[in-house]
Amino acid sequence: MTWEPVIGLEIHVQLATRSKIFSGAATAFGAAPNSQACAVDLGLPGVLPVLNASVVEMAIAFGLAIGGTVAPSSVFARKNYFYPDLPKGYQISQYDAPIVSGGSLTIDGADGSTRVIRIARAHLEEDAGKSLHEELRDATGIDLNRAGTPLLEIVSYPELYSAAEAAAYMREMHRLVRRLGICDGNMQEGSLRCDANVSVRRTGTRTLGTRTEIKNLNSFRFIERAIEHEIERHIDVLEHGGTIRQETRSYDPEADETRPLRSKEDAHDYRYFPDPDLLPVTVSAAMLERVRATLPELPRACEERYVRTLHLAPGDARTLANEPAAMDYFDAAVAAARAPAVNIAHWIIGNVFAALAQDNRAWADCAVSPRRLAELVDRVVDGSISNAQGKQVFRLMWESGRDAARIVAEQGFEQVSDTAFIDAAVAQVIADHPTQVADYRAGKTKILSFLVGQVLKATRGKANPELVKNSLARALDAP
Repeated sequence: MTWEPVIGLEIHVQLATRSKIFSGAATAFGAAPNSQACAVDLGLPGVLPVLNASVVEMAIAFGLAIGGTVAPSSVFARKNYFYPDLPKGYQISQYDAPIVSGGSLTIDGADGSTRVIRIARAHLEEDAGKSLHEELRDATGIDLNRAGTPLLEIVSYPELYSAAEAAAYMREMHRLVRRLGICDGNMQEGSLRCDANVSVRRTGTRTLGTRTEIKNLNSFRFIERAIEHEIERHIDVLEHGGTIRQETRSYDPEADETRPLRSKEDAHDYRYFPDPDLLPVTVSAAMLERVRATLPELPRACEERYVRTLHLAPGDARTLANEPAAMDYFDAAVAAARAPAVNIAHWIIGNVFAALAQDNRAWADCAVSPRRLAELVDRVVDGSISNAQGKQVFRLMWESGRDAARIVAEQGFEQVSDTAFIDAAVAQVIADHPTQVADYRAGKTKILSFLVGQVLKATRGKANPELVKNSLARALDAP
C-alpha cells in the first residue's frame, strides 16, 4: 500500500506597523540587540498593554481578502509557557475567539489545475524574542527586540497533500499579504515564516496520522525540502514497524534533515485564559466597510484581468501579479501609452525588472517612471525608433533621468520613413553587392537579412527596418 502525506501550515505574518502590537517600541529590523524593547515588552511590574489599532485594520483587510468572517468581537488570551526569550512567561494571543474565521486561498498546480485551500482561522498575537546561539561562546544570548512585534497567525486546514502544494500555498499567501500592504514579505528577515504540520496515512483512509511540526521555515525552497524530508522520515519509520512521536522539529538546510526539539504541546498545555488587561476587540459595521473600501485589486483577479482583457500571456501576467509594485507600475504605464499592453509588459519584464535587479533597487526607487516608459514604448511600436535603439534609449533614460524624446533627438535616433530616401539607399546597396543579389535571386532568400543590415548600416540605423525590408523585396523581385 502507498502513503499519502497530509500537511497544514501555520503562517506567521509580521504586520507592517512602525510600532509593536501593545507598546510604542519600534519594529525596525537590524537594530542592536535589546535596543527596541521597552518596559511593556519586558513585562516589567506595573505596565499595561495598549492595543495598536493598525493591527486590527490589517487583520480585517486580510479577512475580507480571503472571504473569511471578521468577528464583531474577538478576545486576547494569555498563552502560558516558559522559554528564555518570553519575558512575561506568557504570550498574548487569541485562542477561542480569533478575529478572522474561515476563508480560503486558491493555489495553482504544476499541471495548470487549481485547488482551493480552506483557512481555519487567523488570529492576532505578539512575537517572542530571539535566542542567539552563534554570537556567544558557551552561552546563549537573548535579544528582545522582536518581543511584542505584531503577528497575524494564519492556520490552514490539513488539506495540502504534497510539499510542492505547501510551497505553492506559501507563495500565494506571500503575494497576497504584500499586495494588501500588511507585510513586507521579507522572509530572510523573518517577516513571513511558517510552521509545517506533517503526517502521513495509508492511501484511501481518512484517519490522520500522528503529526510533527517543523518550526520556523523562512524560504520557499526550505519549506519544500523540509516537508519532503519529513514525509520520507515518517514513511520510513512506519514501514519499519516504528511509531511517530508528536513533537516539534527544526530543519537543518545544510544537512537537509529535521531534528527533534521538544515534545509537541496540545492546547490544554498552555492553560489559555482571557487576558484581564485587554478589552475585547470590537469591529463595527462601519469599520468593516471603511477597510473594505481600501482593498486593492487582488493578485489573482489582477492576473486574470491581464490575460482576459489585455491579452497578456499567462506567464507574463503571473510575473507582474507576483510583484505588487510591478502591478501598479504596469497599470500606470498602460494608461499612459498608445502601444498595446502586451508591448508594455514585455518592456517591463525584459528591461525594468533587469535594471532594478542589476542596480539592487526597490520599485520605489525605479529610475524610469511609468509615463516615460510608455512614451519610449510608443516610439518603438510606431516605428519612430528601432527596438535596438529603444534599448539604448532606455539605458540612457535609466542612467540620466532624461526622457525618451530628448535622448532620441540628442542621439539622432529618429527613424526615417521617407520612402524616397529608403529606396535610394536600397538601390545603392544592391549596386554594391552584386554577388549577394545574384544569390538571392537564385533562391537563397536568407541573404535578404544581410542586405537589410547593409541598408541600416548605410543609413546609420535611421531607416525604418520594416520599410527597408519591403523596399528591398520589391527591388530584388522586380523582373
